[in-house]
Amino acid sequence: MIPKLMRLARSAPKNRPLAWDTYWAGIRGTGSGDEVLWDSGTDHEFLGYKDVLLRYLDPELPVVDVGCGHGSFTRALAEVFPEVIGVDVSANAVAHASAQAAADITPAGGSAGCIRFEARDMTRTGAAEGLAGDGGANVFIRGVLHVLDPADQAALVENLRLLTGSRGTVFLAETNFQGNPVEYVSHLGATARKIPAPLERAIRGLPMPGHFGPEERSRALPPETWELLVDGEVAIETNPLTGVDGQSRVPGYFAVLRPRA
Repeated sequence: MIPKLMRLARSAPKNRPLAWDTYWAGIRGTGSGDEVLWDSGTDHEFLGYKDVLLRYLDPELPVVDVGCGHGSFTRALAEVFPEVIGVDVSANAVAHASAQAAADITPAGGSAGCIRFEARDMTRTGAAEGLAGDGGANVFIRGVLHVLDPADQAALVENLRLLTGSRGTVFLAETNFQGNPVEYVSHLGATARKIPAPLERAIRGLPMPGHFGPEERSRALPPETWELLVDGEVAIETNPLTGVDGQSRVPGYFAVLRPRA
C-alpha cells in the first residue's frame, strides 16, 4: 500500500491554498456516502459539542467558524447562536457553503439570514480584521490545525488571539490519530486492493495531515498566553467509508481556551 499512497500524495499541489481550492472545485456532492471525507452527513458529532459550546461561549458574540468548508458545522452553529460567520481559505468551499445555507431551512430557529461566509486565509497577517465587533468573537475550529505546519499554526493562532478580543472563546476539535499514515488510511477503510473514493480524493489532492492533541495544543497555544478551560477526547466523525460503524470515527481531541490578558 505504501508505494500507492506515495504516488497519490505526490499529485497534491504544494501550494496549500491552491490545493484546497482545487479540491473544493471538484466536489459535486456532500453528506453521507458522498465525496467529502470528513462529512458524516449527520449532526451527531456537533451535538456532542453543543453543551460545551453553550457553557463557555458568550452568546452575545458572533461565532466564527474557521475552516468552514461547505458549512455543515456553520449551519449547525446557526441553530444555537444568533450570528455565525464561516471563513475558509477556498473560495470554492465558500461558494458551496453559501449555496447550501441559502437552500437550508433549519428546524430549530436558525436561518440563512444569520449566516455569512467569506473566503479568507486565516494564516495571513491581518486576516482577523473586520470579522468581529469591539467585544471580539467566539471561534469554532474543527479539523484545521492538524493539517497546518508549525509556522502556519502560529500565524493562525495569532489571528485567533486578535479575533477573540476581550470576551471571546476558542473551541477547537482536531484529529489525533496516534499512528502512521498507513495505519490511518487503513482505519478509514483502505486496503492493498482498494481505497474508498472520498479518501483517495483527499490523499490525491490535499496536504498530508498530522495529528493534534494536548502536546500540540500546548505548543501552538501555550499556557503562558492561553488559559485552558477544559479539554478531552472526542470522536471526529467521517464519511462512513466501509459500512463498519467503528471506522466512521477517528480519535480526536477538543479544547476550550481564552487568551490571557
